[in-house]
Amino acid sequence: MKISFALSLVCLFSVGSVASAEDTATAEAADTVVLFDGKDLTGWVGREDLWSTEDGQIVGRTTDSDPIDGNTFLIYKAEEFENFELTAEFKIEGGNSGIQYRSRVVDEAKYVVSGYQADIDDANKFAGILYEEKARGILALRGETVTIGSDGKKSKVQFGNAEKLGNGIHPGKWNDFRVVADGNHLQHFINGAMTSEVIDEQSDKAAKTGIIALQLHKGPAMTVRFKNIKIRKL
Repeated sequence: MKISFALSLVCLFSVGSVASAEDTATAEAADTVVLFDGKDLTGWVGREDLWSTEDGQIVGRTTDSDPIDGNTFLIYKAEEFENFELTAEFKIEGGNSGIQYRSRVVDEAKYVVSGYQADIDDANKFAGILYEEKARGILALRGETVTIGSDGKKSKVQFGNAEKLGNGIHPGKWNDFRVVADGNHLQHFINGAMTSEVIDEQSDKAAKTGIIALQLHKGPAMTVRFKNIKIRKL
């Protein structure tokens, strides 16, 4: 009887654990938004001469023969997001790009936005930093945790070596970017390693919600590719 009772408890625990895992997976799936289906740019707006889809990827491309005169963006207009975990794969060849989040459109005609940016660059100098486009500029460099006070003053802690973190990023190859925005706590991860972190307490500047967008930077010719772009709402 004791053995049977013990076995029953083990079975009940196992069934409960499986059910709990399934419930969690179902809840996460329900809270996940696929921003790009690998087929077309439904939900996105931007310059059609610069953005396209190829082989299941979003591709942004500029040329030296017809350079752009300012930063421009492919904007996801279907929905805005507040607290979330965003995951995407990127590959960049030349130039500078980034994933905008909690951002806002400031020029609809030219597809220009302002807001938080998870930075990407071919030179691998800025990849992974937190930059605020058309606002406060660099908020945290690679390897930094920065707390921005209500007065805008920054307090910095170095949690990692910028060069070593950069060695884990591979320009010209596919990389995984993960952005976590939870309240005023913002974190960037590339290929599993945290690259920058900000606690933004400047309430008159800190964005709490906004759009997602992808950047093409003015300057030399470049190509940037994105795929598997998803957001899990927190």
